[in-house]
Amino acid sequence: MKNLRLLLVLAFGVSGLGAAEIAPIRGLSRTNLLEYRDEAGKLKTATTVAEWEVRRKAAVAAFLSMTGPLPGEAMRCPLDLQIEEEVDCGSYVRRLISYASSPGGRVPAYLCIPKAALGGKPAPAVLCLHPTENVIGHKVVVGLGGKPHRQYAAELAERGYVTLAPSYPLLALYQPDLKALGFTSGTMKAVWDNIRGLDLLETLPFVKKEAGFATIGHSLGGHNSIFTAVLEPRLKAIVSSCGFDSVLDYKDGNIKGWVQERYILKMGDYLGRPQDVPFDYYELIACLAPRAFYVNAPLKDSNFKWDSVDRIATAAEAVYKLHGAEGRVTIRHPDCDHDFPDTERYESYGVIEKVLGKP
Repeated sequence: MKNLRLLLVLAFGVSGLGAAEIAPIRGLSRTNLLEYRDEAGKLKTATTVAEWEVRRKAAVAAFLSMTGPLPGEAMRCPLDLQIEEEVDCGSYVRRLISYASSPGGRVPAYLCIPKAALGGKPAPAVLCLHPTENVIGHKVVVGLGGKPHRQYAAELAERGYVTLAPSYPLLALYQPDLKALGFTSGTMKAVWDNIRGLDLLETLPFVKKEAGFATIGHSLGGHNSIFTAVLEPRLKAIVSSCGFDSVLDYKDGNIKGWVQERYILKMGDYLGRPQDVPFDYYELIACLAPRAFYVNAPLKDSNFKWDSVDRIATAAEAVYKLHGAEGRVTIRHPDCDHDFPDTERYESYGVIEKVLGKP
């Protein structure tokens, strides 16, 4: 029993709490996501989507308190799309492009366009966010090197989707001056670049926009997809591979890895006390409801714990149910390490197809 209690303390960061009593977040239950406080500060249980909206807004505000605010319309400058290179890839063309996401800031990206779409049959579009890759950056998702099983932008283009793969700030050759551009975290800079990428997709005549968009990402791209989708309702399907666990479980509560300029420096205020970080994936995943969410969480992933993912998904079920969206969260646990195997990757494409339609 003592060993079990020690494991719980290590996992949840707070002694005196049982498995069903994970440390609260901002005075609210971390696992009972229907719990919220009304205007008078009284604890209540949401029974409608409108009541859950109170908790959702508080969760988003807590996240933004760490990343910095989401830019407003003043940052929505002309996109000024520039095509720097075009390569024929058989069934699609791959363009190396850049676009202006904010005044003074340009984002390098790959835009893959099926030839059928260029020929007059618009196709749905998917935002493809790359994992941590400090040598070739976003090239990995279009199949231009790096580790295998990350080429989802190329594979989706082969399946008929338009794909946009922006580079992540402060990785590889993309080194924007965050402070000069008005950002306090690399996370928010990436989210804004992604949102502006969706703006760009909406301007393209070969993109089918009616069903919205999807996003897919592995590792860094996995949580980048979640963060963006929480703030961007145009994303109707979200795929996260090896992208998250609770901040209480990440590296057994050692959140130092997050304390980097390209991520969230403010996390440094909570080193040694992850239970006090004002946001967690419990709430962020619930904020995705009622949209389709596919998760690849390998059993041997040394970055993110698969069982933590399950706890989060179980908690989020109540919010999905409140939206009448049971069954829209899919979780897979392949017996592998920090990877996105063929079986799970291809299955995730099926989820995207179900939401956006077949090209």
